[in-house]
Amino acid sequence: MYRFSRAIYRELAGEIVENPHAECRYANHERVLRACEAAIERLATDRHYFARPARTLFCDIRAYFPLSSQPRVLKVIERYLQFADEFLAAQPRTGFDVYGNPLQCRASTRKGTPCQRMPLAHNGYCPSHQHLAETEEFSAPLAA
Repeated sequence: MYRFSRAIYRELAGEIVENPHAECRYANHERVLRACEAAIERLATDRHYFARPARTLFCDIRAYFPLSSQPRVLKVIERYLQFADEFLAAQPRTGFDVYGNPLQCRASTRKGTPCQRMPLAHNGYCPSHQHLAETEEFSAPLAA
């Protein structure tokens, strides 16, 4: 997954504005790279609860770019995050996430702990919590 975050960083690295008074010469470069890696990591592990990854990443790193290059920065972020999302959607659903961790149901138990059962591939809920997936389908058009 680092290939997507590194690609974003490589394309934008030439436009990053450094703080001349900072101790480390490349502090802003490191911050941009870490923000890109965190966004891709969250997209890979928590896709259902990451509504606008491009907007989130852009808001995190926009301060490190001049105002004139921010439209290009947004376009680059949107393009690469779309590629990453397509890549993740094309991965086979074998019960493990991209990093090899076992998948868990997206629901919580009555005690508030995460459900430990294996989710179904099409919606991320176990058979006991299928009713929650149906309510999500109805609330999504209403929110739009």
